[in-house]
Amino acid sequence: MVETQEAKNRRRSERVMLNMAVHVLAENEERRQIRVQAKTLVVNAHGGLMEMKDHLHVGQSFLLTNPATGLEMSCRVVRVDETGMEHFHIAFEFDRPAPKFWPVTFPPADWGVPS
Repeated sequence: MVETQEAKNRRRSERVMLNMAVHVLAENEERRQIRVQAKTLVVNAHGGLMEMKDHLHVGQSFLLTNPATGLEMSCRVVRVDETGMEHFHIAFEFDRPAPKFWPVTFPPADWGVPS
């Protein structure tokens, strides 16, 4: 996927490639609560992109848990891509920024190019 410079400039926080297990608590199509494991691909202070076998729909709310720390964050699905290999790529955003949810240090805002 090619990303335009304009899209990069709109990004609210730096993206970091991170492959880690997370737990998703959501409702399936039958409105039954499911708890499934997913794997992050890319994260930032405002959310990320994860891969999972179960389908979620755009706009759906869910609870994301970092199993290493026990931290939980309420999230919302912003995009769903079918990978064609029995998995879905789910782009999501936190209900509020949470840079400490991930085991990475995000660069300070002043690391950007001077105006």
